[in-house]
Formats: sequence, structure tokens, C-alpha cells
Amino acid sequence: MTKIIALANQKGGVGKTTTTINLATAMVAINKKVLVVDADPQGNASTGLGIAEDERNNCLYSMLSSGAFKKESIKKTLVPNLDIITATNDLAASEIELADLKNRENQLKEILNKINGYDYLFIDCPPALGLLTINGLVAANSVIVPLQCEFFALEGLSALTRTIKSIKKSFNNKLEIEGVVLTMYDKRNSLSQLVEKDVRDYFGDIVYKTLIPRNVRVSEAPSHGKPVLIYDTSCVGSKAYIQLAKEVILKQ
Repeated sequence: MTKIIALANQKGGVGKTTTTINLATAMVAINKKVLVVDADPQGNASTGLGIAEDERNNCLYSMLSSGAFKKESIKKTLVPNLDIITATNDLAASEIELADLKNRENQLKEILNKINGYDYLFIDCPPALGLLTINGLVAANSVIVPLQCEFFALEGLSALTRTIKSIKKSFNNKLEIEGVVLTMYDKRNSLSQLVEKDVRDYFGDIVYKTLIPRNVRVSEAPSHGKPVLIYDTSCVGSKAYIQLAKEVILKQ
């Protein structure tokens, strides 16, 4: 059975898309078949997996606007067994178009329910609590929340938690927070350690033990259209994402 996980945080710049790309690649490295759904109009997951803009025909927007699944929308990436449904700037129009539909919260779910043959689907949600993110949460079995190790890390997280509870109550009673992953961790910085303590005190066991370090190779990889696990297999960022993938699987 396919596990659908949404990666969501309304705050931008927390490593959400980076985590989506590299966790998906790490899953493939340990023999899972994965589909990434780029639900962010910025299309960063598509870029980070090497899909050029002129190759993003039949993107997620075309399916949401037509209300129909298109097999040709699933595109192969340079990583074997890792596929993607791409996003373009047009996807931003979905926020307006979905608002007029009766069953607007379930549009993505109805599309993804027609997809099979994968162990995991990872939905890269936009950094906002709009209809695209709501569709991602309604379609998902669970949520992974990437959280940057900085002073404002917990700001806005309560709003996301309330949204998740509201969606669980109204649309998706199986939705759970799969875990919180701490990103951009700098062990030389006492602030990172303080944020880690605060987050673990607040969320307890749902915070993954794996810490994603602040690592220049992780930052460089997207500009080459590659996950860091392909760009530099031996760097500390790659090793951390492999460890995170193992931890996610063990929590199932």
C-alpha cells in the first residue's frame, strides 16, 4: 500500500523542498519506489530533480484544472525509481480556481488515488496555508514538518498544528503528524541546541533523532538539478538524509 506524506510548513526557507527531494532520493537508495508531487507554484522540487521548465508539460496544474489524472504527467527523474509530477507558475491559479469548486479540498486526493505502483508519495506543499496546502493535507496519510533551527522556528507552527487538527476533524480523520525534522542544524551554534531542546520538549517523540546539518553541499546541489545524495554521496548532508529515511521507515 502506498504511503502518502505531505511535507508542510507555512514558513518559507526551512528546508521543506530540500527535505522532500533528498528524503525521496534516500528512500530510493534503500530500495523504495517514490513519486514526488510538486504542489508548490515555485516549482523548486521540479528544478531540484533536474526537470527543466520546458519539460513540465502536463504538470499538476493541468490535472487540477481538468479534474482528471493524466498518466503522462508522471515524469522520470535522473534517479532510477524516483518520479515526479511537476509544477509551474500556472499552479498559483489553482488557489483561485479551486475556491469555486464544491469539493475543492479533495481535488488532489482524487487525482492521487488513481496512482499506484509506489511505496511512497511525497507532496511538497507551498509555504502557505492556502488551498494547495489544504489539498495536500487532505490527500496525505501523514505530515512531516521540516523546522529550521533558528529563533523563529516555532513561530507559526501553532497555526499549522491547528490546521492539521481542523483537517483531521473535517476532511481526513486519519491525518497525523508523522514527525518533525530539524534542519540547518549547526552544532557549533548554541542557538541550534536551544531550539532543538525547545522543540523536543514541546513535541516529544515525534521529533526525529536525525538532525539535518547546515551543509554547503546540500545548498549547492539544487543549482545542479540534483539531490545532494547524487551531487555528493559522501557529504554529511547525504548521510543525514539516509539516516532520516531509515528512521521514517522504522516509524511506520
